[in-house]
Amino acid sequence: MSGAIEAVPSAMDKAPDAVTRRLRPKDAATIILLDCTYGEPRFLMGRRGHGHAFMPGLYVFPGGRRDRRDHALPFSRDLHPLVARRLLCETMAKAKPSSARALALAALRELKEETGLVVGDPPDLSHLRYVARAVTPPGNVRRFDTRFFLLPTDEADISPSSLVDTDELQDLRWLSFSELSSIEVPRITAAVMHDVKSMFVPGSPIPYGLPVPYYFMRHGRFLRTQI
Repeated sequence: MSGAIEAVPSAMDKAPDAVTRRLRPKDAATIILLDCTYGEPRFLMGRRGHGHAFMPGLYVFPGGRRDRRDHALPFSRDLHPLVARRLLCETMAKAKPSSARALALAALRELKEETGLVVGDPPDLSHLRYVARAVTPPGNVRRFDTRFFLLPTDEADISPSSLVDTDELQDLRWLSFSELSSIEVPRITAAVMHDVKSMFVPGSPIPYGLPVPYYFMRHGRFLRTQI
């Protein structure tokens, strides 16, 4: 892990109680689908139900916690070597390649469960970019250690119109950077999208080996560094 540490806004600015302070983050993965069919980049987001305990009513990317079954899911092509290396660097020193792969498979499984979209059968992991990591601060009713993957729809042959609302995500939308201000998103989502926007170079694909922003809490301050 390298890069200067800077303070950023917390996703949930509240003091942890005795119970929530003890919650250990669960490994999770999120998928940012990128559609450039109409020129301006658009991203798939949906609104979490108001009955959810975690981030109710907010617009988020499809995703969720990694399950044990994700380690055994089939795939056609593995992660790009630079992506796998980032996932397995210092912050996952004890992890195995299968653990990193399971995070990517979890993201695509959650995409199917929450939106109906399928990325290959079995899925091709080779086009996924690893673009951010964030740990939910203490004091929340759920805590996750989330890895954010980005996948261009043209590389995955996904039709942006084939969407189905589910119990997990409703009002699924393809939104541009400029439209994010019209919906309510978690602060960490806004921060990650700012990072993703900085990765864009017109006419060029997003590289696989860029430094990955890492958001976490330390000594009561929510910080950003790089992996």
